[in-house]
Amino acid sequence: MDLLTTNLASPVVLAFALGILARAIRSDLTIPPQIQTYLSIFLLLAIGLKGGVALRGQDPAQLALMLGVTLAAGTATALSAYALARWMLGDVPREAGAMAAHYGSVSAVTFIAASQFVERTGAPAEGVLVALLVALEVPALLIGLALGQRGAGNAGAGASRHTLREVFTGKTAVLLLGGLAIGAISGPGGIKSVDAMYFALFQGVLMLFMLDMGMIAAQRLSELGRNWLRLLAYCLAVPLLHGVAGVAIGHAMGLSLGGTVVFATMLSSASYIAAPAAVRAGLPEADVGRCITAALGITFPFNLAVGIPLYAALAGRFAA
Repeated sequence: MDLLTTNLASPVVLAFALGILARAIRSDLTIPPQIQTYLSIFLLLAIGLKGGVALRGQDPAQLALMLGVTLAAGTATALSAYALARWMLGDVPREAGAMAAHYGSVSAVTFIAASQFVERTGAPAEGVLVALLVALEVPALLIGLALGQRGAGNAGAGASRHTLREVFTGKTAVLLLGGLAIGAISGPGGIKSVDAMYFALFQGVLMLFMLDMGMIAAQRLSELGRNWLRLLAYCLAVPLLHGVAGVAIGHAMGLSLGGTVVFATMLSSASYIAAPAAVRAGLPEADVGRCITAALGITFPFNLAVGIPLYAALAGRFAA
Protein backbone atom coordinates (compact mmCIF):
# COMPACT_ATOMS: atom_id res chain seq x y z
CA MET A 1 0.00 0.00 0.00
CA ASP A 2 2.89 2.36 0.74
CA LEU A 3 4.40 1.66 -2.69
CA LEU A 4 1.02 2.25 -4.35
CA THR A 5 0.46 5.53 -2.50
CA THR A 6 3.97 6.75 -3.32
CA ASN A 7 3.54 5.87 -6.97
CA LEU A 8 0.14 7.55 -7.29
CA ALA A 9 1.56 10.73 -5.73
CA SER A 10 4.58 10.84 -8.06
CA PRO A 11 4.82 13.73 -10.57
CA VAL A 12 4.84 11.30 -13.51
CA VAL A 13 1.53 9.63 -12.59
CA LEU A 14 -0.06 12.95 -11.61
CA ALA A 15 0.94 14.47 -14.97
CA PHE A 16 -0.73 11.51 -16.70
CA ALA A 17 -3.87 12.05 -14.60
CA LEU A 18 -3.85 15.74 -15.52
CA GLY A 19 -3.86 14.78 -19.20
CA ILE A 20 -6.91 12.55 -18.64
CA LEU A 21 -8.64 15.37 -16.73
CA ALA A 22 -7.89 17.83 -19.53
CA ARG A 23 -9.71 15.61 -22.01
CA ALA A 24 -12.56 14.88 -19.57
CA ILE A 25 -13.34 18.60 -19.16
CA ARG A 26 -12.78 19.20 -22.89
CA SER A 27 -9.92 21.60 -22.38
CA ASP A 28 -8.26 23.11 -25.44
CA LEU A 29 -4.88 21.96 -24.11
CA THR A 30 -2.83 20.24 -26.84
CA ILE A 31 0.80 19.39 -27.44
CA PRO A 32 1.83 19.93 -31.09
CA PRO A 33 2.96 16.81 -33.03
CA GLN A 34 6.47 18.24 -33.46
CA ILE A 35 6.84 18.61 -29.69
CA GLN A 36 5.47 15.08 -29.17
CA THR A 37 8.13 13.72 -31.53
CA TYR A 38 10.89 15.69 -29.79
CA LEU A 39 9.85 14.47 -26.33
CA SER A 40 9.84 10.80 -27.39
CA ILE A 41 13.24 11.14 -29.12
CA PHE A 42 14.70 12.83 -26.04
CA LEU A 43 13.44 10.17 -23.61
CA LEU A 44 14.46 7.17 -25.69
CA LEU A 45 17.97 8.53 -26.33
CA ALA A 46 18.41 9.45 -22.66
CA ILE A 47 17.39 5.95 -21.53
CA GLY A 48 19.80 4.45 -24.08
CA LEU A 49 22.68 6.64 -22.86
CA LYS A 50 22.05 5.75 -19.22
CA GLY A 51 21.80 2.05 -20.06
CA GLY A 52 25.00 2.17 -22.12
CA VAL A 53 27.00 3.64 -19.25
CA ALA A 54 25.67 0.95 -16.90
CA LEU A 55 26.27 -1.76 -19.51
CA ARG A 56 29.99 -0.99 -19.73
CA GLY A 57 31.91 -4.06 -18.61
CA GLN A 58 28.90 -6.41 -18.79
CA ASP A 59 29.88 -10.10 -18.97
CA PRO A 60 29.12 -11.27 -22.58
CA ALA A 61 28.07 -14.74 -21.42
CA GLN A 62 25.62 -13.31 -18.90
CA LEU A 63 24.26 -10.92 -21.53
CA ALA A 64 23.74 -13.79 -23.99
CA LEU A 65 21.91 -15.80 -21.31
CA MET A 66 19.62 -12.87 -20.49
CA LEU A 67 18.87 -12.29 -24.18
CA GLY A 68 17.97 -15.96 -24.61
CA VAL A 69 15.66 -15.94 -21.60
CA THR A 70 14.04 -12.71 -22.83
CA LEU A 71 13.37 -14.19 -26.28
CA ALA A 72 11.79 -17.25 -24.64
CA ALA A 73 9.70 -15.02 -22.37
CA GLY A 74 8.52 -12.98 -25.37
CA THR A 75 7.46 -16.19 -27.09
CA ALA A 76 5.52 -17.35 -24.02
CA THR A 77 3.73 -14.01 -23.52
CA ALA A 78 2.67 -13.90 -27.18
CA LEU A 79 1.28 -17.44 -27.06
CA SER A 80 -0.59 -16.82 -23.80
CA ALA A 81 -2.01 -13.51 -25.08
CA TYR A 82 -3.23 -15.33 -28.20
CA ALA A 83 -4.83 -18.18 -26.23
CA LEU A 84 -6.55 -15.78 -23.82
CA ALA A 85 -7.84 -13.62 -26.67
CA ARG A 86 -9.42 -16.71 -28.22
CA TRP A 87 -10.94 -17.77 -24.88
CA MET A 88 -11.85 -14.51 -23.11
CA LEU A 89 -12.73 -12.34 -26.12
CA GLY A 90 -13.93 -15.05 -28.49
CA ASP A 91 -11.62 -13.67 -31.18
CA VAL A 92 -11.09 -15.31 -34.54
CA PRO A 93 -7.41 -16.23 -35.17
CA ARG A 94 -6.73 -13.02 -37.13
CA GLU A 95 -7.90 -10.74 -34.30
CA ALA A 96 -6.30 -12.91 -31.60
CA GLY A 97 -3.00 -12.77 -33.50
CA ALA A 98 -3.20 -8.97 -33.56
CA MET A 99 -3.80 -8.87 -29.80
CA ALA A 100 -0.93 -11.32 -29.24
CA ALA A 101 1.45 -9.07 -31.20
CA HIS A 102 0.50 -6.12 -28.98
CA TYR A 103 0.41 -7.91 -25.61
CA GLY A 104 3.46 -10.07 -26.23
CA SER A 105 5.47 -7.01 -27.22
CA VAL A 106 6.65 -4.19 -24.96
CA SER A 107 5.93 -0.52 -24.28
CA ALA A 108 9.04 1.65 -24.08
CA VAL A 109 7.09 4.33 -22.19
CA THR A 110 6.00 1.83 -19.51
CA PHE A 111 9.63 0.71 -19.28
CA ILE A 112 10.69 4.32 -18.65
CA ALA A 113 8.01 4.74 -15.98
CA ALA A 114 9.12 1.55 -14.22
CA SER A 115 12.78 2.60 -14.39
CA GLN A 116 11.91 5.93 -12.76
CA PHE A 117 9.86 4.17 -10.10
CA VAL A 118 12.70 1.91 -8.98
CA GLU A 119 15.15 4.84 -9.02
CA ARG A 120 12.84 6.77 -6.69
CA THR A 121 12.77 3.78 -4.32
CA GLY A 122 16.58 3.67 -4.28
CA ALA A 123 16.96 0.40 -6.23
CA PRO A 124 17.87 1.32 -9.83
CA ALA A 125 17.69 -1.38 -12.51
CA GLU A 126 20.59 -2.79 -14.49
CA GLY A 127 21.54 -1.10 -17.76
CA VAL A 128 21.31 -4.41 -19.64
CA LEU A 129 17.52 -4.12 -19.53
CA VAL A 130 17.64 -1.55 -22.33
CA ALA A 131 19.00 -4.25 -24.66
CA LEU A 132 16.41 -6.73 -23.39
CA LEU A 133 13.68 -4.18 -24.14
CA VAL A 134 14.48 -4.29 -27.86
CA ALA A 135 14.89 -8.08 -27.86
CA LEU A 136 11.46 -8.57 -26.31
CA GLU A 137 9.69 -7.09 -29.33
CA VAL A 138 10.99 -9.57 -31.91
CA PRO A 139 9.36 -12.92 -30.97
CA ALA A 140 6.01 -11.42 -30.00
CA LEU A 141 5.52 -9.56 -33.27
CA LEU A 142 6.60 -12.52 -35.39
CA ILE A 143 4.47 -15.05 -33.49
CA GLY A 144 1.41 -12.80 -33.36
CA LEU A 145 1.55 -12.22 -37.11
CA ALA A 146 2.24 -15.88 -37.86
CA LEU A 147 -0.77 -17.03 -35.81
CA GLY A 148 -3.02 -14.39 -37.31
CA GLN A 149 -1.88 -15.11 -40.86
CA ARG A 150 -2.34 -18.84 -40.38
CA GLY A 151 -5.92 -18.26 -39.32
CA ALA A 152 -6.50 -15.95 -42.28
CA GLY A 153 -4.74 -18.30 -44.70
CA ASN A 154 -2.05 -15.77 -45.60
CA ALA A 155 1.56 -16.46 -46.51
CA GLY A 156 3.68 -14.83 -43.85
CA ALA A 157 7.30 -14.90 -45.06
CA GLY A 158 7.24 -11.45 -46.61
CA ALA A 159 5.41 -9.94 -43.67
CA SER A 160 7.87 -11.52 -41.22
CA ARG A 161 10.83 -9.98 -43.04
CA HIS A 162 9.03 -6.64 -43.03
CA THR A 163 8.35 -6.97 -39.30
CA LEU A 164 12.00 -7.70 -38.50
CA ARG A 165 13.03 -4.66 -40.49
CA GLU A 166 10.44 -2.53 -38.69
CA VAL A 167 11.74 -3.67 -35.29
CA PHE A 168 15.41 -2.96 -35.92
CA THR A 169 15.12 0.18 -38.06
CA GLY A 170 12.24 1.80 -36.18
CA LYS A 171 12.73 4.91 -34.06
CA THR A 172 12.58 3.04 -30.75
CA ALA A 173 15.30 0.50 -31.59
CA VAL A 174 17.59 3.01 -33.33
CA LEU A 175 17.49 5.47 -30.43
CA LEU A 176 17.74 2.87 -27.66
CA LEU A 177 20.49 0.79 -29.26
CA GLY A 178 22.27 3.89 -30.57
CA GLY A 179 22.17 5.51 -27.15
CA LEU A 180 23.30 2.23 -25.60
CA ALA A 181 26.35 2.16 -27.91
CA ILE A 182 27.19 5.83 -27.29
CA GLY A 183 26.92 5.43 -23.53
CA ALA A 184 29.01 2.24 -23.48
CA ILE A 185 31.73 3.74 -25.68
CA SER A 186 31.87 7.14 -23.97
CA GLY A 187 31.62 5.83 -20.41
CA PRO A 188 30.80 7.91 -17.33
CA GLY A 189 33.52 10.46 -18.06
CA GLY A 190 32.45 11.14 -21.62
CA ILE A 191 28.74 11.32 -20.82
CA LYS A 192 29.38 14.03 -18.21
CA SER A 193 29.49 16.63 -20.97
CA VAL A 194 25.81 16.03 -21.82
CA ASP A 195 24.37 14.89 -18.50
CA ALA A 196 23.00 18.39 -17.76
CA MET A 197 20.62 17.95 -20.70
CA TYR A 198 19.82 14.25 -20.87
CA PHE A 199 19.86 13.38 -17.17
CA ALA A 200 19.12 16.56 -15.20
CA LEU A 201 16.16 17.49 -17.42
CA PHE A 202 14.82 13.93 -17.75
CA GLN A 203 12.10 14.17 -15.09
CA GLY A 204 10.69 17.43 -16.44
CA VAL A 205 10.57 16.15 -20.02
CA LEU A 206 8.95 12.92 -18.82
CA MET A 207 6.21 14.90 -17.09
CA LEU A 208 5.36 16.72 -20.34
CA PHE A 209 5.36 13.43 -22.21
CA MET A 210 3.06 11.77 -19.66
CA LEU A 211 0.69 14.74 -19.80
CA ASP A 212 0.36 14.10 -23.54
CA MET A 213 -0.02 10.35 -22.97
CA GLY A 214 -2.87 11.01 -20.53
CA MET A 215 -4.76 13.02 -23.15
CA ILE A 216 -4.25 10.30 -25.77
CA ALA A 217 -5.30 7.54 -23.34
CA ALA A 218 -8.49 9.42 -22.45
CA GLN A 219 -9.34 9.71 -26.12
CA ARG A 220 -8.80 5.97 -26.61
CA LEU A 221 -11.01 5.12 -23.64
CA SER A 222 -13.87 6.99 -25.28
CA GLU A 223 -13.62 4.60 -28.25
CA LEU A 224 -14.45 1.41 -26.33
CA GLY A 225 -17.17 -0.61 -28.06
CA ARG A 226 -20.10 -2.64 -26.79
CA ASN A 227 -18.00 -5.54 -25.51
CA TRP A 228 -15.97 -3.23 -23.26
CA LEU A 229 -16.40 -5.39 -20.14
CA ARG A 230 -14.77 -8.47 -21.68
CA LEU A 231 -12.05 -6.29 -23.16
CA LEU A 232 -11.45 -4.68 -19.77
CA ALA A 233 -11.09 -8.10 -18.12
CA TYR A 234 -8.60 -9.18 -20.80
CA CYS A 235 -6.58 -5.97 -20.52
CA LEU A 236 -6.17 -6.45 -16.77
CA ALA A 237 -5.77 -10.24 -16.60
CA VAL A 238 -3.06 -10.53 -19.27
CA PRO A 239 -0.66 -7.94 -17.79
CA LEU A 240 -1.15 -9.37 -14.30
CA LEU A 241 -0.34 -12.89 -15.54
CA HIS A 242 2.70 -11.70 -17.48
CA GLY A 243 3.87 -9.41 -14.68
CA VAL A 244 3.80 -12.14 -12.03
CA ALA A 245 5.67 -14.46 -14.40
CA GLY A 246 8.17 -11.65 -15.05
CA VAL A 247 8.91 -11.31 -11.34
CA ALA A 248 9.69 -15.03 -11.11
CA ILE A 249 11.84 -14.98 -14.28
CA GLY A 250 13.73 -11.83 -13.25
CA HIS A 251 14.47 -13.30 -9.83
CA ALA A 252 15.66 -16.57 -11.42
CA MET A 253 17.97 -14.63 -13.78
CA GLY A 254 19.64 -13.01 -10.79
CA LEU A 255 18.47 -9.48 -11.50
CA SER A 256 18.49 -6.96 -8.68
CA LEU A 257 15.24 -5.99 -6.97
CA GLY A 258 14.87 -2.96 -9.23
CA GLY A 259 15.83 -4.96 -12.31
CA THR A 260 13.25 -7.62 -11.47
CA VAL A 261 10.52 -4.98 -11.15
CA VAL A 262 11.42 -3.40 -14.49
CA PHE A 263 11.65 -6.79 -16.24
CA ALA A 264 8.24 -7.79 -14.87
CA THR A 265 6.80 -4.49 -16.06
CA MET A 266 8.29 -5.06 -19.51
CA LEU A 267 6.53 -8.42 -19.79
CA SER A 268 3.25 -7.00 -18.48
CA SER A 269 3.22 -4.02 -20.85
CA ALA A 270 1.58 -3.86 -24.27
CA SER A 271 2.97 -2.13 -27.34
CA TYR A 272 1.03 0.68 -28.99
CA ILE A 273 3.78 2.00 -31.29
CA ALA A 274 5.75 -0.82 -32.93
CA ALA A 275 3.00 -3.46 -32.84
CA PRO A 276 0.32 -1.40 -34.64
CA ALA A 277 2.73 -0.68 -37.49
CA ALA A 278 3.66 -4.36 -37.81
CA VAL A 279 0.04 -5.55 -37.62
CA ARG A 280 -1.12 -3.03 -40.22
CA ALA A 281 1.49 -4.44 -42.60
CA GLY A 282 1.08 -8.15 -41.80
CA LEU A 283 -2.63 -8.33 -40.89
CA PRO A 284 -4.24 -5.44 -42.78
CA GLU A 285 -7.80 -6.68 -42.08
CA ALA A 286 -7.31 -6.90 -38.29
CA ASP A 287 -8.91 -4.32 -35.97
CA VAL A 288 -5.77 -2.40 -34.99
CA GLY A 289 -7.83 0.38 -33.39
CA ARG A 290 -9.21 -2.01 -30.77
CA CYS A 291 -5.67 -3.22 -29.98
CA ILE A 292 -4.39 0.34 -29.50
CA THR A 293 -7.39 1.22 -27.32
CA ALA A 294 -6.76 -1.85 -25.17
CA ALA A 295 -2.99 -1.30 -24.85
CA LEU A 296 -2.97 2.47 -24.41
CA GLY A 297 -6.41 3.17 -22.96
CA ILE A 298 -6.56 0.37 -20.36
CA THR A 299 -3.32 -1.59 -19.84
CA PHE A 300 -0.96 1.39 -19.86
CA PRO A 301 -2.84 3.35 -17.15
CA PHE A 302 -3.26 0.16 -15.10
CA ASN A 303 0.46 -0.60 -15.14
CA LEU A 304 1.40 3.02 -14.52
CA ALA A 305 -0.83 3.43 -11.47
CA VAL A 306 -1.20 -0.07 -9.98
CA GLY A 307 0.87 -2.66 -11.83
CA ILE A 308 4.37 -1.29 -11.19
CA PRO A 309 4.00 -0.98 -7.37
CA LEU A 310 2.28 -4.39 -7.34
CA TYR A 311 5.22 -6.05 -9.11
CA ALA A 312 7.58 -4.21 -6.75
CA ALA A 313 5.79 -5.62 -3.71
CA LEU A 314 5.86 -9.11 -5.20
CA ALA A 315 9.56 -8.81 -6.11
CA GLY A 316 10.26 -7.75 -2.54
CA ARG A 317 8.59 -10.94 -1.29
CA PHE A 318 10.76 -13.02 -3.64
CA ALA A 319 13.92 -11.27 -2.46
CA ALA A 320 13.05 -11.65 1.24
